[in-house]
Amino acid sequence: MSDDTAADAAPDVADANGSDAPTAVAVLKHIVTSIVDDPDAVEVETSESRGRVRLDVRVGPGDLGRVIGRRGRTAQSIRTVVRAAATRDETDVDIEFVDD
Repeated sequence: MSDDTAADAAPDVADANGSDAPTAVAVLKHIVTSIVDDPDAVEVETSESRGRVRLDVRVGPGDLGRVIGRRGRTAQSIRTVVRAAATRDETDVDIEFVDD
């Protein structure tokens, strides 16, 4: 895939997610669905909060611990990678892992 093709794909992701950070949302969904036992239960909601895009992640029962990891290391690593991906969207993101 060339760089031009990747750049053209980003607006399609934005339309599908309806967010201001389509690349960040796509990366977040990919990482989280790769970690959990039930990838179909992964939901990412976007909202604006304090001038930043807030991404709320919900996973299936029993998967939250897997996503957070020991001492929160997995969650922190996910946040770091997704924030780096958000630079392509020219926005700042906050990621919250929500327990229902």
